[in-house]
Amino acid sequence: MNLRSLNFLNSLRHTSKQFAVIGLGRFGRSVSGALHEMGHEILGTDIEEKLVAQVLAEKTVSHAIQLDSRDPLALKEAGIFEFDTVIVAIGNYLEESIITTLNLKEAGVAHVVAKASTEIHGKLLQRVGADRVVFPEYEAGCALAYNLTKPSVLDCFDLDPDHSIVEVRVPEEFHNKTIAELELRSSYGLTLLAVSEDDKKFQINPLPTQRLHQGAAMVVLGSNKALKRLPI
Repeated sequence: MNLRSLNFLNSLRHTSKQFAVIGLGRFGRSVSGALHEMGHEILGTDIEEKLVAQVLAEKTVSHAIQLDSRDPLALKEAGIFEFDTVIVAIGNYLEESIITTLNLKEAGVAHVVAKASTEIHGKLLQRVGADRVVFPEYEAGCALAYNLTKPSVLDCFDLDPDHSIVEVRVPEEFHNKTIAELELRSSYGLTLLAVSEDDKKFQINPLPTQRLHQGAAMVVLGSNKALKRLPI
């Protein structure tokens, strides 16, 4: 997922949250930095001391400690079991990734997001209880393909493999038409969540009588198949 924009989704985050990120390689540091910029409290951990020192020096986390996440006692003493959301960013070390995810779920962590490097790795993570499995390289490739072929797509948030929330520019075909006239639900199977004329403030649940203008931003929800039918 591209964390660059998501203006609409960011507007829904009114309070700071706490996240733990286990694994401070490139993906872990990227996620930590993005969440930290959003104003959230981040605890970063890694088995390698130099990576812990790096994120502290870069100030991309609130706190960072060195530990072996395969050890449930180390996780407990670090307070990681108390976090509502823990991100396991250890994609390249299958055993460590799976054991860490299992430790977190057995300890009752409510929401565990785990990075997978292969499809089999992803299935194993799901088997041990991961609430969401992400494939950063695949998702980055999809985002790049969208940016290259559909420049009107400003950002995309995957709800599951088949459904997404997408922020797009209003196409020429929709210009000066009311939301009611477009009949997005019946014509495309999509739900319009918000509209913005200035890319800064979104109007949530706009009235059916509101007219859309080419170049404005709109946020729609639906199946990926339905989203592909949009004239963008």
